Amino acid sequence: MASSLQTLKQVMRFLVESPGFDRVLNKVELVSASPGKVVCEMKVEEEHANRGGTLHGGMTATLVDIISTTALMHTEKGEPGISVDMNITYMNAAKIGEDILITAQVLKQGKTLAFATVDITNKITGKIIAQGRHTKHLGS
Repeated sequence: MASSLQTLKQVMRFLVESPGFDRVLNKVELVSASPGKVVCEMKVEEEHANRGGTLHGGMTATLVDIISTTALMHTEKGEPGISVDMNITYMNAAKIGEDILITAQVLKQGKTLAFATVDITNKITGKIIAQGRHTKHLGS
């Protein structure tokens, strides 16, 4: 395995402590990791919300991007890849104060492309908030 759970936690810590956009993930906690699968959790706070007091779509997209990439890093190849396509279906709102689970799973990893899915759910009710698909180019 390219990355242990501790290494993945260090990678996520590096992202949020670096200057730049990824620091918006500073409240995300890595809960578990198995080959090609990562589960994180986060409490939706004001800094993650839109004007309506619910999880911002841009934050949702960032979660899909980064958590699926983390799952991809937890495979045999251990490569983060480069995004070539990402889509998100928004189904329900997550309100400020609610805890969410972000579960990323690598569906397929070939020589040059990898495909992942991400489910964002309410931790208490299990209700799906959003589902994302992420395709990454892995190089030659």
